[in-house]
Amino acid sequence: MKERLDKLNTLLKVEALDVAFITSPKLVYYFTGFYSDPHERFMALVCPRGEEPFLLVPVLDYEKAVRVSGVSRIYSHEDTDNPYEVLRGLLKGTYVRAGIQAEHLNVNRYHGLMEATGAKDFVGMDGKLADIRVIKSEDEVVAIKKAIVCIEDALRSTLSIVKPGITELDIVAELEYRMKKLGAEGPSFDTMVLAGEKTGLPHGIPGYELVREGELLLFDCGVFVDGYASDITRTFAVGEVNDKTKEIYNIVLQANEAMIQAVRPGVTLGSLDLAARQVIIDHGYGEYFNHRAGHGFGMEIHEYPSIHGKNQDLVREGMVFTAEPGIYISGLGGVRIEDNVRVTANGVEVLTTFSKELTVIGV
Repeated sequence: MKERLDKLNTLLKVEALDVAFITSPKLVYYFTGFYSDPHERFMALVCPRGEEPFLLVPVLDYEKAVRVSGVSRIYSHEDTDNPYEVLRGLLKGTYVRAGIQAEHLNVNRYHGLMEATGAKDFVGMDGKLADIRVIKSEDEVVAIKKAIVCIEDALRSTLSIVKPGITELDIVAELEYRMKKLGAEGPSFDTMVLAGEKTGLPHGIPGYELVREGELLLFDCGVFVDGYASDITRTFAVGEVNDKTKEIYNIVLQANEAMIQAVRPGVTLGSLDLAARQVIIDHGYGEYFNHRAGHGFGMEIHEYPSIHGKNQDLVREGMVFTAEPGIYISGLGGVRIEDNVRVTANGVEVLTTFSKELTVIGV
């Protein structure tokens, strides 16, 4: 925690901020070790430059914050309080330039901070905070690996109940039950199980669609373990599928491998997207790959970096992100294969281990 808070204090100095407010629960956890979802209530890590930072939390979270937080100054507000008036009473001095999480704050909270501080200049810190978090420590990688093992074991176990006639939501229920039995805090995003033609929807929603023999079944799922996420996609054949489906699957697998092989420090993030995309374009399916090739993750399921073809930021040792090309054809179905990778000094470590060969299930 101290090292992370030192980086935050350095950010205040570099950006000439009088005070900074960390308001998203995951970032509060990152800097303090205390996590809570306050819902509509106000919560913030408050960092006045040159002073010890403090937490302002809803009173129902006060005891937990005292027990687990790496920050020693902790204050609370009750539901009958105006939290911004409480905050104003805790702040000292004059504040002109305040740092905020612009992507997290709503308009009401923004105005509340304006009133509490009297500051005239509010600076979004989102990009700088993302840069602090992008290089994962060894402890963070250990947690990510635990989350990957958990979801892979849960997925492997769930495949045993798949058969023609079961619904997508039946499978979701089984998978989420098994992930929690294996130690997950919960899914890291809404579990996606799509059958048949619905596999052609990159962000389809599971429903009462039946699994049918001769079609594809796509799982996109992940869990939180020790506060860190995993995110894996595998596409399966329910019985034998036709040659065109097998062709598409193999193209996506080639694209996935091409992207992973391109990973090394110093290349652009955009080049990784293009490595995967070019394989799909070369086989005549370019128009059917309609999303970026990957994204960072850690305490949140979507973090910096965004791996798209125009991103000229450089790949750096210690980054962790997904590699997830896909092909989606309306009326036929789709294939996505997603791995989790870590950038090493000389290349890449693939953290996911689940087989990527086209596997027949349900028969």
